[in-house]
Amino acid sequence: MITKEQIAEDYKQIQDEICTALEAADGLGKFEQEIWERDGGGGGRTRIIQNGNIFEKGGVNFSAVHGHLPHTVKKALNVEQDDFFATGVSIVIHPNHPFVPIIHMNIRYFEMPSSFGSQSEPIRWFGGGIDLTPHYVIEDDAKHFHGALKSVCDQFHADFYRRFKVWADDYFHIKHRDETRGIGGIFYDRLTANDEISWEQVFEFSKAVGRSFAPTYIELVNRNRDKAFTDEHQLWQYQRRSRYAEFNLVYDAGTKFGLETNGRIESILMSLPPTAKWIYDYHAQPGSEEEKTLSLLKKGINWV
Repeated sequence: MITKEQIAEDYKQIQDEICTALEAADGLGKFEQEIWERDGGGGGRTRIIQNGNIFEKGGVNFSAVHGHLPHTVKKALNVEQDDFFATGVSIVIHPNHPFVPIIHMNIRYFEMPSSFGSQSEPIRWFGGGIDLTPHYVIEDDAKHFHGALKSVCDQFHADFYRRFKVWADDYFHIKHRDETRGIGGIFYDRLTANDEISWEQVFEFSKAVGRSFAPTYIELVNRNRDKAFTDEHQLWQYQRRSRYAEFNLVYDAGTKFGLETNGRIESILMSLPPTAKWIYDYHAQPGSEEEKTLSLLKKGINWV
């Protein structure tokens, strides 16, 4: 049986691999690490990169925490017991270039002892996903991104990409704006073994998603990092960052879970951009690239 300790160790290795790849891609920025402990049990490794050649602010964070769930979280998860263990890697990268997209990834594992005694199987599942938030939607990049995710999904189940893409479209939707945060990706939760996939395969899928992050994102970075841009392009970038902040503060389940389980505030809110702008009653110019991007921030677009 795969143990929670093994899962945590493999996630730490994935954190290491991603940090090494991102530092090489940036060429200047280096991750600073902070080891932290959580009141109530566990801790993690927060790694932040700032003011690099291309990465203005980013985090690649690992955590493995345990303890007792607050009542609000128990109610949200629809469970009776409160002992839990959770581990994962969470990533958000904010580039300094308007044509390089924001990216988010999370792979996580959650476990609770069985409420029927130590002889029963624990309640356990994997969750996670990757989604892309371009400031400007470049269709070839969107196709590459979704194609890479579909390739990973297809290795494990013929229907994973379709199901998890729809889930991402629904999850990363800014309801009060009636627009998606970006071009989606894949999102899944409470994924466990069944008649079609073993527990070992579910774990391998989680790791494969994590290891797809660096090559997929670095390809998009290198496609766009040398493009010229104007002050107007950067103003639009800051406008789109504000939508990212709105989603994370209002809807994001990971943010809520971290805050409600006494997580480390700096690690939880590292997902917010360093600079964002809320321009009152902004309207994109007809026929502009900004208007085109807004037209593509909707559910159900078939990129592959």
